[in-house]
Formats: sequence, C-alpha cells, structure tokens
Amino acid sequence: MQSVFTGSVYVVRDNIDTDQIIPAQYLTLVPTIPSEYEKLGSYAMIGLPDVAYPARFVKEGKIDSDYAIIVAGRNFGCGSSREHAPIAIGSAGTKIVLAESFARIFFRNCVSTGEIYPCECSDRLCDVLKTGDVVTVDLDANSVTVKDTGKVYLFKPLGDVRPVVDAGGLFNYARQSGMIPANA
Repeated sequence: MQSVFTGSVYVVRDNIDTDQIIPAQYLTLVPTIPSEYEKLGSYAMIGLPDVAYPARFVKEGKIDSDYAIIVAGRNFGCGSSREHAPIAIGSAGTKIVLAESFARIFFRNCVSTGEIYPCECSDRLCDVLKTGDVVTVDLDANSVTVKDTGKVYLFKPLGDVRPVVDAGGLFNYARQSGMIPANA
C-alpha cells in the first residue's frame, strides 16, 4: 500500500459541510456505476462559494482535481450523512484530507468507503498553508512536510482506520480478513 503522498493542497476553512462538498442535485449519481462515479468527482467541492474559494477544486470540464490533498480547519464534513461526499473527493483523485477535526459521520464514511485517509492535525494547517502549496504526507510517520519550508507537522495516527482504508473500504477489508466470504 502507498504510504507517502506528495502533491499540491487545496485549502478550506472551518465547517465545510457535505452540501459544499457535493450538493444535493448530484446525489442522483450512482457511485457503483463507473461512468457516474467518474462524473461525481467532477462535481467535488463545487458547492463552495466562489467568493471565498476562487480556485475551483476541479477545473471546469475536468473530472480530476489538480489537488492531491485537502487541508481544512475544524468540523470538516459536517451536515448530512451522505456517503457521496468522501466518494466525490476520492473520485476526483484526492486521497487525503488533513483537518483540525472532522464531523464524526464524515470520518466514518471516509473509512467505510475507503476513499479518503482522514488525518486529524493538532496544528491549524489551514492558517499555515495556501492553495497550491506542495506537501508530502507520510502515513507511516504521521507527518506532513511542507516542500518550500521543510517544516514538519504531525497528525494523529490512523490506528485501526488505516488498514480499512488501505483495503478500499469496510467490505473489502472484511473480505480480505476473512470476516465475510470473498464472494459476498
């Protein structure tokens, strides 16, 4: 499994809710249908207000984001319990969200879908970094290194969450570990 991710960050603030991550009108897309899964990613973070976030997470006409990592403040993923939110972010090609804190249901949906590594940072990285900065996230070392400054920040270990996300979600993990039959 990949444990080191390097790429540019997309920085958001506090209380980014699931309507901002994926607005309700896109919930008709079925993530288990490959073409619709792909399309879902093109709408990730489209509900953010343009005034506060002039750079789009996924550029117009594209299906993948230029940003490998999202950096957020407190309470990322608050709002409804829609699984489409972490799925949309994952479909756009982002594998890590570094946040000061997560809404509990969003955190659980990241793990159960296997789309995103939800990493909780004690430092307020959304005040340190700006959209486009390049970082390296090392899941084994629980660290974030900023390319331009070399400064290293730590995040809480993922613990039992990591093998579930590594496996691609709860059902894949259960199959791989023998909890349920491989064909279930």
